[in-house]
Order: sequence, then C-alpha cells, then structure tokens
Amino acid sequence: QVQLVESGGGLVQAGGSLRLSCTASGRSLSNYAVGWFRQAPGKEREFVTSITRSGTDIVYAGSVKGRFTFSTDTNKSTVYLEMNSLKPEDTAVYYCATSRSAYGLRGVTTYDYWGQGTQVTVSS
Repeated sequence: QVQLVESGGGLVQAGGSLRLSCTASGRSLSNYAVGWFRQAPGKEREFVTSITRSGTDIVYAGSVKGRFTFSTDTNKSTVYLEMNSLKPEDTAVYYCATSRSAYGLRGVTTYDYWGQGTQVTVSS
C-alpha cells in the first residue's frame, strides 16, 4: 500500500504562486505514474497533470497549461506542483495519486492510491 501525503496548500491572492509537494511514506514514487487532481466544492474531481512511470512524459489539463509545472526530485521520492498566475477558479482541494498503469492517466479511476488532499484557496 502506498501512503501519500500532500502539503503546501494555503490562501493566496489571484496572480500569486504556490508549490505543492507529494511524498510517499517510506518509498520512492519511481515505480509509479503520478497524477495531480483537484476538486472544487460541488464539482467532480478533475485532472490537473500527470507524469509517466518513466518520467519522460508530462501532460497538463488545458486550464492549467502554461501556469502549472509538474516536477520531481532526483529520486522521484517527492513530486511537486508549481502553480503560478493563480486564479480564483483554481480554488480546490488538490490531490496526488499513484498508478501502475501506462495509460489513461487523465482518468480518476486509473489511480490506485490517493493522498488526503491539500486546500488551495485563491482570493480575487
């Protein structure tokens, strides 16, 4: 079982930046594809970005492309979501998740393990 812990959320003004972190307790994430998702109140959980197991491919949702950046440390023990030019519509609980799949990384059901989430609130 993989236990994921997100951190780095908070309250920021529109146009500001935050960096979220996701760490797997006691293990590296190098054997997993990793995704970031978010869920706003009253809405379904939606895809933000993902990285393949190999670490060679990163994709982004259109709504965050050019503003958010997915990165990892050297050992892929921690992954990061750098969020710039934040907008009020980015307000949500952000989750990281892991999958052993090589496909369908935009889909919620592809992922096996999820963190508890971290709240990001962007004020206008």
